[in-house]
Amino acid sequence: MSNSEKTVILNVDDLESQRYVKTRDLQAAGFAVIEAQTGAEALRLIEQHMPPLVLLDVQLPDINGFEVCSFIKQKWPQVMVLQTSATFTASEHRVIGLNAGADSYLVQPAEPLELAAAINALLRVRRSEDALRSLNATLDKQVQERTEELEKANRKLRQEIAQRQKAESELLQAQKMEAVGQLTGGLAHDFNNLLTAVVGNLDLIRARTTEPRITRLAENAFKAAERGSKLTAQLLAFSRTQKLATQSVDLNRLILDASDLLSQSLGANIAIKTDLDAGAPFVVADYNQLEVSLLNLAINARDAMPDGGTLTITTTPNETDDRRVTLSVKDTGTGMPPDVIARAFDPFFTTKPPGKGTGLGLSQVYGLVRQMGGDVDIKSEVGQGTSIQLSLRRSIAGTETAAAAQGAAESGHAERILVVDDDHDVRGLMTSFLAEIGYVVHEADHGNAALAMQTTVNPQLMIIDFSMPGTNGAEVVKAARVVQPALPVLFVSGYADSAALEAAMGSAPFLRKPFRPAELASAVRMALDSVSSSKP
Repeated sequence: MSNSEKTVILNVDDLESQRYVKTRDLQAAGFAVIEAQTGAEALRLIEQHMPPLVLLDVQLPDINGFEVCSFIKQKWPQVMVLQTSATFTASEHRVIGLNAGADSYLVQPAEPLELAAAINALLRVRRSEDALRSLNATLDKQVQERTEELEKANRKLRQEIAQRQKAESELLQAQKMEAVGQLTGGLAHDFNNLLTAVVGNLDLIRARTTEPRITRLAENAFKAAERGSKLTAQLLAFSRTQKLATQSVDLNRLILDASDLLSQSLGANIAIKTDLDAGAPFVVADYNQLEVSLLNLAINARDAMPDGGTLTITTTPNETDDRRVTLSVKDTGTGMPPDVIARAFDPFFTTKPPGKGTGLGLSQVYGLVRQMGGDVDIKSEVGQGTSIQLSLRRSIAGTETAAAAQGAAESGHAERILVVDDDHDVRGLMTSFLAEIGYVVHEADHGNAALAMQTTVNPQLMIIDFSMPGTNGAEVVKAARVVQPALPVLFVSGYADSAALEAAMGSAPFLRKPFRPAELASAVRMALDSVSSSKP
């Protein structure tokens, strides 16, 4: 075994003869030995060589061996100390040495084999302690790694729980919307049929009378009918069943155009500020419904600021999704506690006194934005105001307005139109008006009657209610197109399942009830002209 592989022992003794004998015996036993004559020299050599074991005599010229042992154990506890003495051999001396930190106490002179055995025994203890320390270090590292893994797993679990809670909350909200939508859908459909007849006839009266009093009465009745139309739109909006006329909307322009209406609605004690990002892109939205949503949010903010305050409207690119744009409406009002925030989008939920609110405002906003593919978030604290953020889909197209469509000629050229609607008043309004402006109009009160008339009439356009008793409009159109594959169709309805309509007819034109006669004329002209323009 080379010297570099031998265990190094520090032999400390002030008597040269004794030191020589112990060094000789240790070397004979296979150890490498370094020597020191004083306590100070011993401490220096330990600092320099860090031997695993020190053979330390008690009687030294500068510092006694007990004190040296105590210092070694305080500074280098891993160094083993075998205390030796030929003078201090009584039991009390051994007690002092062991109490000072010595790992063993050996009376000199000792037989070479006994000395080697004592040292080997201590080195075995040292190796065991080293192994234990290594194991502890390994265990500590494993515990640390496992703890980090558990913390990481816990973070992931908390994120999954939060995502699941959000999904469950959204599902619950959707179920509420669906339940209320089913409850109000039939009522809204019948009400919209009534409003179509009322609005249409009032619009015709306004256009044709020259009597100021009749014009004024018709105008008042028309405004009341429009309010009823908006109420049914609210009922359908939060249930997400009405079909929206989505287009590419300049969000900043919509806000600026609505500023006068907002100022009138909020009153003089509410200051309106806008912070509109000039680079905010167009969004996919129903222009009219988004404008109504903005007004609803502003009115809610006004009610939260009874003593006045500031309403701030901002547009910014979405921070986490570059496919979206954020519209934020923030007030300096009373704010909401967490339990109110949790129910804010519930249909008919309101904190206002009886008669002061319908509870449909935020529900309508939620339903509309979700139907347009966006999301809504509320940030609020009691006394710190409320910020409602609408995340809207970015439009890849430029602005698309209805101006081109409205500019189309609305009069007929004797085209044959088949009107199919189970409501007598609505059917009569459409039939008489379209005939008056130049179309040849035939009518049917249900789907089977329309199919029976088809071969005789050979219509160039079918206007059909989507929701009818028995066979619905989509099924009638499907059967009609077996006879006339290219038959153009215009759907009308006051309550239609948008998903079912789009699944059945794709991008078929749709006119929502109640509508004005001018809107009907424009939609009919567009449907007919689109067929003409597609022919070679």
